[in-house]
Amino acid sequence: MKQKSGPDKAPAEQVLKDIRRQTRRQYSAEEKIRIVLEGLRGEENISDIAARR
Repeated sequence: MKQKSGPDKAPAEQVLKDIRRQTRRQYSAEEKIRIVLEGLRGEENISDIAARR
């Protein structure tokens, strides 16, 4: 049988996924409510609010 010459990409992709998961911003329940209320006011586009967050 022929062996692969290059490294397997699955572990590298898993490492990146784990890093992204750990560095993701964690919002408290109060902050989530504040963001939703800000969106419901309609003063700004939802996309603008999301981009700022």
